[in-house]
Amino acid sequence: MSSTGTDSTKLGDVGLIEVQLDSLDSSHNFTVTNGGTPGMKSQSDGQQQQQKNVFKSKVFIIAVTFSSVLIVAMCIGFLVHYEFSGDVSDMETVAFWHVTLPQEQQVWYDRGIDELKLALNRQLNRRRAKNVVLFVGDGMGPNTVTAARIYGFKEEGLLSWEQFPHMGLLKTYCADKQVPDSFSTATALFGGVKVNYETGGVDANVPLGNCTASLNEANHVQTILNWAQVDGMRTGFVTTTRVTHATPAALYAHVADRRWECEAGMPAEAQQQGCFDIARQLVEQSTGRQINVIMGGGRQMLVSNVSGTDADPLDTWAGHSADGRNLIRDWRQYKADQGVSHAVVQNNGELRNLDGQNTDYVLGIFANGHLKYDHERDHSDAGMPSLSNMTLKALEVLGNSDKGYLLVVEAGMIDQAHHRGTARKALSEVMALNEAVLAVQEHLKAKDQLDETLLIVTADHSHSLTINGHPDRGADILGMAGNSKTEGTPYTTLTYGTSYKGFQVDPEKLQRQNPALSDTTDWEYTQQAAINTNENLHGGSDVTIHARGAMSYLFHGVHEQSYVAHVISYALRIGRFRDSTIAESLAELMPL
Repeated sequence: MSSTGTDSTKLGDVGLIEVQLDSLDSSHNFTVTNGGTPGMKSQSDGQQQQQKNVFKSKVFIIAVTFSSVLIVAMCIGFLVHYEFSGDVSDMETVAFWHVTLPQEQQVWYDRGIDELKLALNRQLNRRRAKNVVLFVGDGMGPNTVTAARIYGFKEEGLLSWEQFPHMGLLKTYCADKQVPDSFSTATALFGGVKVNYETGGVDANVPLGNCTASLNEANHVQTILNWAQVDGMRTGFVTTTRVTHATPAALYAHVADRRWECEAGMPAEAQQQGCFDIARQLVEQSTGRQINVIMGGGRQMLVSNVSGTDADPLDTWAGHSADGRNLIRDWRQYKADQGVSHAVVQNNGELRNLDGQNTDYVLGIFANGHLKYDHERDHSDAGMPSLSNMTLKALEVLGNSDKGYLLVVEAGMIDQAHHRGTARKALSEVMALNEAVLAVQEHLKAKDQLDETLLIVTADHSHSLTINGHPDRGADILGMAGNSKTEGTPYTTLTYGTSYKGFQVDPEKLQRQNPALSDTTDWEYTQQAAINTNENLHGGSDVTIHARGAMSYLFHGVHEQSYVAHVISYALRIGRFRDSTIAESLAELMPL
């Protein structure tokens, strides 16, 4: 073996560095021994010197420094990312950088964080619904909701349903009109099918007023009420309007004209062709007869020749029966013949004393026409109940079954107030609906039924109510917004697009009347409007839908109004989603 250092030294762990240094020092000897030349050594030394210079260059130093900074930044980024993603995944807390801000900014940052925490902690309730309570604010469009929120809780407040975790928008047009009526929209909500203006419970094959087409059962639209009854569930509805009025009627009737509430509103030809009015369908036909809870007004449609009083006047905007009927008596007799527990209640005292837990069927008729506005109610035993009173008693009756229930609650006097142009009454009725929604939630919470119940709050259509000008924050929503730039006359924050009393002209100045000369907060004050009509007309905007509880996450975007019935059907597994139907479909796909 060679006696040179590199060739003769055996490499070991301890001597590794020394051997490498020796090999560098002996490179000259290696070249000479192997016949190399001194020039080769010089060339090698030059290359090594260039390598040393590269490591000392400014470009290299800058590149290394930049890379180091970049790596550190990436590490910090990954650390922050995983730190935050960990907080989101467990949804327990929300991590954020604490910064010092002026109070005017801090309050909104704090509210933003609070809302974010709620959003991150939101859970999807995917369980099958046992019960459904559907609230319908008749005519409660987005501007009505906003104005009512300000009226009751100021700008920063929320109505009870606005705190529900899920919401969407509903498109309210009907089969033949951009702006619908309540009968067609209620049919969409309850039956899942859009139909013609002022018709209900019949599809678009039935023109308005066509009795013959409405008698064709192929044109009938079945509703969530009927589907629930087929499945053995208890059903009911509560309304502050007549029980034969457009919205509740869509639950059980199949009619070519909403005006056919009793025989007085029907043409003789339709009666001769065999069409039944809405009141008779409620008491005499299958779906109506199976309803466990019926509460509202409308005695003048059910009983002939009733008399009005100051406390309970006849509704002069609608007809009243005169054919000798007494459908309240007939309802009671039918239930007695069936041998089922039942009750007829007609005032506060009778409703309060009703033993709901031992009653299977209730007919509550509390007024000749619509019920009184909530602020006008007589709270004594002889008076009319509130929406909350009726709803809680309805739940008491419906809760007696293990198969669950479906309850529809209509705040119908919102719409009536809007039609008369009295905005304060409309907002007050929204507040009464708010109380009813709160009361139902408390009832369900006490029964430990919140998670198994689907709660929905929506509207059937909007109105032409507008929120105008630039009133100061905290100003009375019923007050003034500013002055007209063309004539200098004050105008109110709330006005309507159409009205039958709101088109107000000063006969002397031939200009719009000055609303500041009136008490715009008075219950009877009629807001001004741009166009004169026979009554305030509906609006065509989308309406909101809010939901909580079982399957509530299915409301999540912009929907057709008819979508609501299909969600309820799916959540309860009724109608097309009945368990037996699903089983049969699966059996067809996978035959045994």
